[in-house]
Amino acid sequence: MKSALMRITLISFLFVLVIPNCFSVSADEKTFTSPTLGAKFVLIPAGTFTMGSPSNEPGRRNDETQHQVTISKSFYMQTTHVTQGQWKRMMGSNPPDFENCGDDCPVNNVSWNDAQEFIGRLNRHEGTDKYRLPTEAEWEYAARAGTTTPFNTGNCLSTDQANYNGNYPYFRCPSEEFRHKHVRVASFAPNAWGLYDMHGNVWQWCQDWYGDYPSGSVTDPTGPSSGKVRIYRGGGVTSASNCRSANRGFIPPSYRDSGLGFRLVRTP
Repeated sequence: MKSALMRITLISFLFVLVIPNCFSVSADEKTFTSPTLGAKFVLIPAGTFTMGSPSNEPGRRNDETQHQVTISKSFYMQTTHVTQGQWKRMMGSNPPDFENCGDDCPVNNVSWNDAQEFIGRLNRHEGTDKYRLPTEAEWEYAARAGTTTPFNTGNCLSTDQANYNGNYPYFRCPSEEFRHKHVRVASFAPNAWGLYDMHGNVWQWCQDWYGDYPSGSVTDPTGPSSGKVRIYRGGGVTSASNCRSANRGFIPPSYRDSGLGFRLVRTP
């Protein structure tokens, strides 16, 4: 009897030790809030997806070759664009010639270099090196949130779902509203992973230099080691086709434009 009780106790002890390791992300760890910015982040789970677009997707470009990508580690992604209020909190003032629509609007007219300066200051302020821009693969993986359609909303994108130029709807989708301006972040419903405005409003810088996709399966790709132009994603107040999950944009890292902003990721 004593021996049996000891075995049961031992089994229970091992159960307590082993089982929590299978669930290393607690409910509290699935979100994170920057103490400096007040910016909210959600944990994006590791996984494998098909990056790029099928050959029959309307609006597809030749550089969107489909290939399998594995994101081997979970990461936090900011639920919204960096806002004008968050930019001012870190940098002291807004960028020149930005569109002043309030602290809850996305910061715009920032270059890739400007975004890196913001990130450097934030990391130093919080005594970390964990904040950065998303890789292009991380961005598309998070934008899709498990979907394979042109948008995470399906085969069409409504102006009730995103801020884009409704005069230029997607293939066989109806024309809709054109607001002619940026709007406050989180004005529309989030995708399945809790991310707002992955389609439209302002474009979002990624970390990568632009280059051709690999021909085979890859894990945690970071793009070419050097280049002349950086990637941006997501679309702005532009056509629906430009807001597709697979659509790629690229310009020099010093370039500023009223439609350019960014969101952060953070290493757990």
